[in-house]
Amino acid sequence: MGMLGWVLTGLAIWHFTIWLPDRFWGGIVGALLGSLTGAIIIGLVIYAAESSSFAVPGQKATNVAVVLYAAPGALLGIAVVYLAGLRRERRSKAPVGPPRARR
Repeated sequence: MGMLGWVLTGLAIWHFTIWLPDRFWGGIVGALLGSLTGAIIIGLVIYAAESSSFAVPGQKATNVAVVLYAAPGALLGIAVVYLAGLRRERRSKAPVGPPRARR
């Protein structure tokens, strides 16, 4: 149940990427994958640190706080994908070849 909460939190946060310029690596689908991956990984890490077991919380262990563990991960995942896309965009606009010498 905790995994479902993390995925839905990542999906909800991903919807706000329409307000950002589309510079994501892989476009809007890349932003979705970054958001979901970040939400799941950080959700697992925070829950493992809190409960001392690396497991997905079940139905009785899932509450609002556990679901909100995914929010920083989703934002981090979106930021990583955005920065990777921005880097690729800048790299593709860079001049190719050695600089020309002045005469």
